[in-house]
Amino acid sequence: MKRYSKFAVLVVVIIGSLVWLALGGINESKTYYKTVAELREMGDRALDKRLRVAGDVEAGSIVRMGREVRFVLRQNDMRLTVIYDGGEPLPDTFRDGAQALADGRMSEDGVFRASKIQAKCASKYEAKPGSEPIRRISGAT
Repeated sequence: MKRYSKFAVLVVVIIGSLVWLALGGINESKTYYKTVAELREMGDRALDKRLRVAGDVEAGSIVRMGREVRFVLRQNDMRLTVIYDGGEPLPDTFRDGAQALADGRMSEDGVFRASKIQAKCASKYEAKPGSEPIRRISGAT
């Protein structure tokens, strides 16, 4: 019986350690989705956190300088300058007016330093204004 109880204790310790490591990893890699307005409200509290910020890319604000891309995220009347210096190319849908999500950190100079950019162009997936939506053919599944 001693052999089985030692084995059971070992299994419990191993499983407990794995759960503890998994929960710790989740908490460290967690990022929060913020709007430009929410990021501004955070003030200095935003400086030490990895964040994700969403907004619309302001028309005419995209400037490419080598690997670095500088642009402005806009939400209503709030603006946020973003500098992306990531190793991956920007998505094809990243352009003026696109909805973008920047993943990175706020710097002390008020510029958001992004390490990853995601973009969505809503107009690409919606019907053009004034056009009729595609209708399903009866009998088709």
